[in-house]
Amino acid sequence: MIRKLFTSSLYFDKWLVILRVITGIIIMKYGLEVFSKDHMQGNTAWLKDIHFPLPSFMAYVGKTTELLGGIFLILGLFTRVVSILLLINMSVITFIMGNAKILGEETLPFLLLLLFATFFFAGSGKWSLDCLLFKKQL
Repeated sequence: MIRKLFTSSLYFDKWLVILRVITGIIIMKYGLEVFSKDHMQGNTAWLKDIHFPLPSFMAYVGKTTELLGGIFLILGLFTRVVSILLLINMSVITFIMGNAKILGEETLPFLLLLLFATFFFAGSGKWSLDCLLFKKQL
């Protein structure tokens, strides 16, 4: 009984699905800003201020990636591919746009980056569409 309590594999799949779904909901919430003209104008202005190339286009690419990535994470579909895209997105936000202030203003994007890295390495778990459709844990 004690050995089961201290093993990491006992609850990993259950915890992974909870973590994946909650993270998907959080990032999808930020991606929904793609439908808000005011938010998108603010994001574009921010990207212009830091001299980011193609600011309007990149703002829409980033928010669309967050929205679709969140949906795919919730479903557990193409989790590793989506995690790579979201890793890139959060890396840009954390290290380029946020000047790597991971203990300050950019804490949330950095924590999301770590979660996406977790999903990239661990896959989606057995309770996912990846597992159901591809008959293996991706």
